[in-house]
Amino acid sequence: MPQLLFISDLHLSAQTPVLNARFRTFLQERAKTADALYILGDLFDAWIGDDDPSPFAAEIKKQLAALSQHTLVSFLHGNRDFLIGEDFARETGLVLLPEEYVLQTESGSWLLLHGDQLCTDDTDYQRARQIFRSEAFRIQAMAMSIPQRLEKAAEIRHMSGEAIAIKSGDIMDVNQTAVEAALRRHGLQRMIHGHTHRPAMHAFHLDGQPALRAVLADWKDQQSFALSLDSATGELKNLSI
Repeated sequence: MPQLLFISDLHLSAQTPVLNARFRTFLQERAKTADALYILGDLFDAWIGDDDPSPFAAEIKKQLAALSQHTLVSFLHGNRDFLIGEDFARETGLVLLPEEYVLQTESGSWLLLHGDQLCTDDTDYQRARQIFRSEAFRIQAMAMSIPQRLEKAAEIRHMSGEAIAIKSGDIMDVNQTAVEAALRRHGLQRMIHGHTHRPAMHAFHLDGQPALRAVLADWKDQQSFALSLDSATGELKNLSI
């Protein structure tokens, strides 16, 4: 059966050896048997640019390149790795997707996105998102040296952590009106996203029709998941990694 796999929010770094090893095993075993792998953002805890010279970055690129030899690998930017660019795609063989991508399958179409744009109640975050996703910020960031970028990434993570600590969970979750507006923009009833670290299947009705929002799990040292979609039947399953 044609199988598509979806993952997000791994937050890999040189400081996450357990997750890095699990990701390597996932690519070499389960992902290798799939027809396609969709990475919906935040593969990395922070990506400082495609010119990152670290052994960690080189190893992840090597692993993805090996998988893309026989499996379609697509990537959609998250809020931690929006600096991934064409050089990374070329080196790994993956396909860069727009921030809202319509995946067409035999059993119907799905809207794929990272999910942070749906958290519209968090107005401070949305303002910051506009800045960080801008071409001006990308140019400014890439003009910095590697040490400067590392320092800036650590500063942003620290500020983000402080902000999260004082915000309510509801503010940082998706807004249902934003969810419905995104689906209507594309004329769809189903979406898959990550970002919130609140894995679930949310069934609801949109304009009188059944709709579904599938939320991907973040990866932890203890347990991680991929979402599997049978493209012929539309069946969804959570697979333990």
